Amino acid sequence: MTDSHPSYAVPSRHRHRPWPQCPQCCGIALDMGSARTRVWIAGRGVVVDVPTVTVPGTGAVHPVQRGTIVDTPGCARMLRRLLADRVPGPAQPVIIVTSPVLDGLAYRTRARAALEVLRPRTVLTVPGARSIAQAAGADLARPLLVVDLGAQVTEAVLLSDGAVTDARRTALGTGDLDAATTPGHLAEAVAGMLTAMLGHDRTGLTAEALDSGVLLAGGGALRPDITGELGARLPASLRVVPAPHTAAVRGAARLLQAAHTHPAASGG
Repeated sequence: MTDSHPSYAVPSRHRHRPWPQCPQCCGIALDMGSARTRVWIAGRGVVVDVPTVTVPGTGAVHPVQRGTIVDTPGCARMLRRLLADRVPGPAQPVIIVTSPVLDGLAYRTRARAALEVLRPRTVLTVPGARSIAQAAGADLARPLLVVDLGAQVTEAVLLSDGAVTDARRTALGTGDLDAATTPGHLAEAVAGMLTAMLGHDRTGLTAEALDSGVLLAGGGALRPDITGELGARLPASLRVVPAPHTAAVRGAARLLQAAHTHPAASGG
């Protein structure tokens, strides 16, 4: 399994001044999850951290469910409401958006359609796990296992040289936990995904990544009851990304800074 992401090394003639000093540019990093949408704007940091909802007049609608965009026009309305006034004047923003690994193509297509309301110069996409690794400052030259504990979906992703080589997903997240569905159930689901990855891996990359420890992100990584259950079940050490609930958008922001000099962003 592979997922493409932009190559950021470009000739010097395409380089712009760093944000926000570059007057012709506006940069936005976006992480649009099932429960919350987070936005980073160049020069301003994370400026939006709100529920992923839109209110078309008949009550709140959730346009992203279980990591899937189910209402593209609803996403467009939400993005217009949140960001239209934050894009300066006639600027056409460069936008980088995170996407789930196992709903990647459909998610990217619908996200790009929704983002047209912001008149972007270009839209780049990045797997959420890659963004998380960037936020953690992980060594991408080594195999890395990333577990993203979201509100409605949990993904376990194996990265090798920064590219997705395997992934597993369960439609279970922190928002599902109650008296009947416990943190232990979520931990068992994660353990099962990693066991399946090990069983199907003929390269040894999964075992090597487990030896280095598992990187945890998402809102669930803030909960000691979940991380404790994971620690008891996983045959690996755990490392929680700082501020794990915003790791994806912060990692995307790092990539956005590099994308600022990419030919697609500068019209080159």
